Amino acid sequence: MQPLVLIVEDDPGLVELLKYNLEKAGFGTAIARDGEEAMVVLAERTPDLVLLDWMLPITSGIEVCRRIRRQPGTRDLPIIMLTARGEEGDRVRGLESGADDYVTKPFSPSELVARVRAVIRRARPGVDAERLEFADLAMDLVAHRVTRGQRRVHLGPTEFRLMRYFLEHPGRVFSREQLLNAVWGHDVYVEPRTVDVHIRRLRKAINEAGEPDIIRTVRAAGYALDQPEETADA
Repeated sequence: MQPLVLIVEDDPGLVELLKYNLEKAGFGTAIARDGEEAMVVLAERTPDLVLLDWMLPITSGIEVCRRIRRQPGTRDLPIIMLTARGEEGDRVRGLESGADDYVTKPFSPSELVARVRAVIRRARPGVDAERLEFADLAMDLVAHRVTRGQRRVHLGPTEFRLMRYFLEHPGRVFSREQLLNAVWGHDVYVEPRTVDVHIRRLRKAINEAGEPDIIRTVRAAGYALDQPEETADA
């Protein structure tokens, strides 16, 4: 799946520059013009990384970063801060607020794209892999094959995409709406309860008698791929 970058920036020219270079490099993009809009976007869909400007209207990038880190569903989300403030104290403050990296304006677009790739790769080691693994479950992206232990698992197309998304983000809790946007597409209207139907199908396919359920239901929040000893049945 195409990695998604949320660009939180109020400068239209810079937004277009970032959007062009990221999409040219194979990333999907979403745009938020201020901190409040960014939090609304994050409630609807979970990107793979946030490019966050320090100097934003309404709510500063530092405060947005802190909010992201306080929320269970986004606290592990990779964040790169963009700022014209290059002093060491500002860099330290940005990193201490929860940012994973810090890029000073003006910057080289190619260097920024390289930074984005590096941060996503650290957060999601399997992003460039041909094989994704978690516990005893493995997905071969080239052969389009899923196995659990020595057993072949047969998944429909939607369940395969759903399982892949979970494998790319182990441990992260996703709401039904976030899964719909990531797996079905942001512009496709599907009832949120449809996710529950496909989760049941996925569980039926990957779990046989005696095998722990690695799809965890988080009450009032959504679903996560989690360690078997920490999972619970829906």
